[in-house]
Formats: sequence, C-alpha cells, structure tokens
Amino acid sequence: MDGDTALDHDVAPNGVEDATDDAGDLNGHELQDPAPQDMQVTAESPAISTPMNGVVSEEQYIQDEQPSSTPDVPMLHDGTPEYRTKYILSGHARSISALRFSPDGTMLASCEAADKVVKIWDVYNGELIQTLEGHTEGISDVAWSHDGEFLASASDDKTICIWGVEELSMAKVLKGHTNFVFCINFSPSSNLLVSGGFDETVRIWDVARGKPLKTLPAHSDPVTAVTFNHDGTIVASCSMDGLIRIWDADSGQCLKTLVDDDNPICSHIKFTPNSRFILASTQDSTVRLWNTETSRCVKTYKGHTNRTYSIFVDFVPGGKHIISGSEDCKVYVWDLQTRQITQVLEGHRDVAIAVASHPHRPIIASASMEKDLTIRIWYDKNAPST
Repeated sequence: MDGDTALDHDVAPNGVEDATDDAGDLNGHELQDPAPQDMQVTAESPAISTPMNGVVSEEQYIQDEQPSSTPDVPMLHDGTPEYRTKYILSGHARSISALRFSPDGTMLASCEAADKVVKIWDVYNGELIQTLEGHTEGISDVAWSHDGEFLASASDDKTICIWGVEELSMAKVLKGHTNFVFCINFSPSSNLLVSGGFDETVRIWDVARGKPLKTLPAHSDPVTAVTFNHDGTIVASCSMDGLIRIWDADSGQCLKTLVDDDNPICSHIKFTPNSRFILASTQDSTVRLWNTETSRCVKTYKGHTNRTYSIFVDFVPGGKHIISGSEDCKVYVWDLQTRQITQVLEGHRDVAIAVASHPHRPIIASASMEKDLTIRIWYDKNAPST
C-alpha cells in the first residue's frame, strides 16, 4: 500500500496515514559526522570571476551552463515552480554554512563555517549590504527574529551573537554552551531563542536579558538543528544520534522522540506552518515528513545525495513543494504530496549545503562549499510579475 496521504495545506490532519516506503539500506556505508573540520579544506579560487560588488546577473553569467534540469518528468505549469538563477553572489572566502531570509524577505543572511563573518545581502538586487564581524571562530548558523529586529549567529567560539538589524551592530553575546554552538532559532514572539551544540544540550534563552532560561540534556551526540513550533510552546531538536525530540518549551519536558528504524544522522528539521508535521533531512540521502501527533513517518523523499554533510531542507511558500541541497552539487525540488522531483537546479560546483525559501515570494537561495563559494538566488519564472 502506498503511504501517501492526501494533503490539505500541509497534510490532512484527519487523513488515514500509513508509513511510507523503506528508508533505504545503508549497505554498510559509514556515515561521517559533519564536524566543522570537514568543511575546513584548502580554499580555492572561486570558479567564476565577479565584479567588485560580488554579484553576477543572469544575463552576464548564464551562457554555456544549463541552469536547471528536469528529471524525466514533464515540467508542469499549473503552480509548479520553475526556478532560474537570478543572481550569483560572491564574497565569502570559505565554505558557506547557512542561509536565512529576513522576515520581510528583503535581506538574506549568510555565514561561513570556517571563518568569522556574517554577510547581509539585498535579495532584490543581489548587492552586499553589510559584513558583520565579532566572533573569534567559524559560524555554523544564523537566524532572524520574527519581528525583524535582531539577527543571531551561532559560532564555534561557544557563543551566540545577537545583532541589531537597524544599526547592524552587535547588541548582545550569549554565553553558556561548553562546546561549538551549531544551530539557533527564535521563537515566533521573538522573546526567546533556542540553541543546540556539540555539548549535546539544547538551551532556551531570554533574548531581552541575554540569559539562559533552561538547559536541556537533549541528546547523546551533537545537536544539529533546533526550532520552535508556530506558537512557541514547543521546541524540536535533532542530532547526530539520529533522534528528533519534541520538548515543552515552558517546562523543558521531553514530550516525544521520533526515530527511524535505521537511525541515520538527522541534519536539519523544519515544522510545517500548522506544526503538525516536521520535515527532516537525514544522512541516508532521504528527507522524511513526520506526523508529530502519531510519531510516524508519513512520507519520504529521495533522489538527492546526502551521506556526509548537514544539509538544509525547507518548504517553498504555498506549502506544495520542498527543497533540499545535495552533495552532487544540485538543489532538488519535490512535490510535497506526490513525492515526485519536479526540478533539479544545477550550477553549483561543490556541495549545495544550504538552502532557504523566501517567506512570501517564489524565491529560493542556495549556497555551496570550497570549490564554488557562491550563493545563488533563484526566481520562479512561472510566477506572476509583481
């Protein structure tokens, strides 16, 4: 029996659900921990030449390359996005580790795993707005507060820096983690921040006071992603131990643990807008959709390659598609309901490790590693002009 469930916005909450197809045999392949040193390889010159402002327009660059391809399925034009490169951003000197759009969608933040800077880009013209410096070690993640006032960065220096967006200067430094801080996210009300790190803890912080409220002994391996649900009452975390854990944000109690039989390293998680489901990226080249109420995996998405690095996943605005980076240097787009690959975006020259979706418009961003070092902003060519 096929495990697909009818989807209504995200997934029909009252639908009958069956577990989806098998997660796949690892065939004895040993997964490598995505530790920061994996990305600290010798830097190479960027594969393209760019102007001083660090942006290459589509017209300047896309001549001999095929910016995207579709795998043996017809390209649909009934709401299915068809992404094309709009801007190629250059300016990072080391592997890019994370990307996040600002809540209003006008800015894109990026950071480097082996360097100490955060860069802020203009989404609509590709220009570099600002470079933020303050950490003493590499940066693994960035997150915007939902009110748009702050940007946070998580670093190997064991701190979290909170930057004021209006003045683009450091406002606070949060200290408490005893090892690399790997992942962060703000609560919907922007008054709390959750973080996870290589000390295997999840920490919840009071943003205004810059103080920790709770420290959860969350996992038995480094924590790779943390996030709040839609109303800030629940925190989810995932780890190299293969577990996804659901926590009460107020009490710190572990409410549920989601785990696949094969227990692959879980790299990244994302709640659906209604918080009934969690999208999870795992290092067995699979993306899974979990029902948080039944603790069951209801859908799996395959076709990309992910065995080594912590690769991001995200939902495309509208809730009908998902995206993921891949170790074959491509970005994959799936139909959320049918699980079919609808597009494969090509152009990066190294692992496409980070992806992010615009909060309102059919725009996505992707970033790559040492042999590439570029960020690509992709626009849906089928979207109506605004």
